[in-house]
Amino acid sequence: MKNIAVIGAGTMGNGIAHTFAQFDYNVQLIDVSEEALKRGVATITKNLDRMVAKEKITEETKEKTLNNITTYTSIKEGVKYASLVVEAATENSVLKAKIFKELDEVCPEDTILATNTSSISITQIAAETKRADKVIGMHFMNPVPIMKLVEIIRGYNTSDEVTDFIVDLSKKINKIPVEVNDYPGFVANRILMPMINESIETLYNGVAGVAEIDTVMKLGMAHPMGPLQLADFIGLDVCLSILNVMYDGFKNPKYAPCPLLVNMVMAGKLGVKSGEGFYDYSESRKAENAAKMFA
Repeated sequence: MKNIAVIGAGTMGNGIAHTFAQFDYNVQLIDVSEEALKRGVATITKNLDRMVAKEKITEETKEKTLNNITTYTSIKEGVKYASLVVEAATENSVLKAKIFKELDEVCPEDTILATNTSSISITQIAAETKRADKVIGMHFMNPVPIMKLVEIIRGYNTSDEVTDFIVDLSKKINKIPVEVNDYPGFVANRILMPMINESIETLYNGVAGVAEIDTVMKLGMAHPMGPLQLADFIGLDVCLSILNVMYDGFKNPKYAPCPLLVNMVMAGKLGVKSGEGFYDYSESRKAENAAKMFA
């Protein structure tokens, strides 16, 4: 397997492309937007420059990694020779269903179709194809080039052969694969998102301020960043989408998103990517000052 197609040039997609390319795979990075592809490659270049500056890789490795990536705006053209496709589009079940239906039609018969979904059922996604045995979840963590974990989620019909292959491939790119079962949120987000949601509820109920909540969790629980800062980093729209998937899947009120989170997403306050969430990022990407409404 040398050709790996990645669908989506956003934060997760360009990170996945970067990682495979750095380990000498030929990567076809696909996005409908030419601008998104340019931003994605620019991000990869910047991250590689940072690694060179820290002497983690050589300039030669950087250039080799970039040369391993080819961009496409057409799924059909980009996946023509792919042995594996990793979908990393927006966390939207309708969009993913559409993408997988198309992938099933245009990919070679033996191509494995993986999704980087962080919460949506693999079985549901696989049902859009005629190759459910070759559909699997490959949930990378952000930032992909640095974080070691990959959640491997097999759908109801995913074959042992495909699962074993993806586990082995994850190890080859220096990741630690962990197999989990196909339930809403899997493991990472089933545990993480209720914590984030409860942190937002704590703020919403006036128990403490943004910095105070994050400080308690950082100093008291040894978390590298507080839950509100982490929510901003993930994207509040993504957090809301995952909570909605779990709420719909389990019908349990403990997964119902906090009204404050819902309102912030409707108002476009999405965190780092929009310049404001629980913190103000207008002058720095660091979570140093709470947003005005929480100051």
